Amino acid sequence: QVQLVESGGGLVQAGDSLKLSCAASGRTFGSGAMAWFRQAAGKARDFVAAVTWSGGYTYYADSLKGRFTISRDNAKNTVYLQVNSLKPEDTAVYYCAARMQNSIPTRPLMYDYWGQGTQVTVSS
Repeated sequence: QVQLVESGGGLVQAGDSLKLSCAASGRTFGSGAMAWFRQAAGKARDFVAAVTWSGGYTYYADSLKGRFTISRDNAKNTVYLQVNSLKPEDTAVYYCAARMQNSIPTRPLMYDYWGQGTQVTVSS
């Protein structure tokens, strides 16, 4: 089992930046891809970004490229999501996810482990 705990969310103003963290524990953290998803109230869970085990390859949702940056530090068992120029439409619960394979799917069902989520609220 892998346990994932997100942190770094909060209430911010439009234009601000946030850095979300996801700390992993339990079974070996390495070898698999990690991802961030987000879910706004009443909507489906959407793919945000993902990174391979080495951190050498990243993939982003088309609409979020440029403002979101995913990275990981395997020595710290942590994956990060830097979000710049936040907009009210970025308001959502942000979830960290992990999978045992190193490929990067965008469907939530393809991920094996999930955190509880961290709320990000952006005021205008």
